[in-house]
Amino acid sequence: MKKGLKLILSLIVAFSIVGCSSNDKGKPTIVLYSSAEDFRNEHYQKRLNEQFPDYNISVQYVSTGNTAAKIKSSGKSIEADIIIELEHTYSQQLEENFHTLDDSLYTEVMDEFIPQSKKYVPTIRYSGAIIINEEVLKAKGLDVPTSYQDLLDPKYKGLISMPNPKASGTGYMFLKNLVNVMGEEEAFAYFDQLSNNILQYTSSGSGPVNALVQKEAAIGLGMTFQAVEEINKGADLTITTFSEGAPWTTNDTAIIEGRQDKEGVKEVFEFFVKTLIRENAELYMPEPVLKDQTSSIENYPTNIQYGDMSTNTVEVRENLLAKWKY
Repeated sequence: MKKGLKLILSLIVAFSIVGCSSNDKGKPTIVLYSSAEDFRNEHYQKRLNEQFPDYNISVQYVSTGNTAAKIKSSGKSIEADIIIELEHTYSQQLEENFHTLDDSLYTEVMDEFIPQSKKYVPTIRYSGAIIINEEVLKAKGLDVPTSYQDLLDPKYKGLISMPNPKASGTGYMFLKNLVNVMGEEEAFAYFDQLSNNILQYTSSGSGPVNALVQKEAAIGLGMTFQAVEEINKGADLTITTFSEGAPWTTNDTAIIEGRQDKEGVKEVFEFFVKTLIRENAELYMPEPVLKDQTSSIENYPTNIQYGDMSTNTVEVRENLLAKWKY
């Protein structure tokens, strides 16, 4: 009896799997690589499933660096059909692997962000900030720093967290901004000194904010929107910007060349560009990439004074990162 029962159960499971496969077999499968955080990817997946019930859509998290590495190694044969939120300098570097887009996809995009190649569309603009856990500072009898120079004071030793520029686009933003403001030699001399006070150069852009929330650090060079997320959850953090301005960048979305003819890809891409970019701004990241973007989020800084991020090219990035040694 037991053997017979096991056989029946096995057959039921097998038929269930075959049935699921058969039901899904007729649906086009569309794969999106996304460098967004889990909660934003969950929103993208939910909305795409709602909009396109006749497609099998898979939003897969792959970091921006790993996405770039996959494109470099596999080119147009990469698994993904659509790339979401690739850091801008990587978009420039790898644009030959992307499909040239119709002008209609740029009608709402701010002119300064439209690439000459028309190979990708900016998805988000995000800034960095100096984020403070004042409770940790007060417990140690320390005042709040007001400049990058202040951060070099030995009293802040072990209390500062910053992402590693080699692993994180956020970390690179801060490096590039200070290179533009100070000059390359002086900026690297600055980081020689700052490293003495760094608790950890984190591997991700979210690392400093996490360290602040957990009270492992008092000062974080991190992403504005992540700090706002934590503040709105109840964290006691302060967001500020030094006189050099907020470092910033954009992330882009693109279609892999050749996939534009695959059923559903253009349709999904157009929905992402024309609908989900705006929804993302309204829900999570209100810094403008669209011409009439007026979204606001509780506790999000307004009238951000953006820093100098000029000459943010692939060649400059590779040169600077080759010199980063921490």
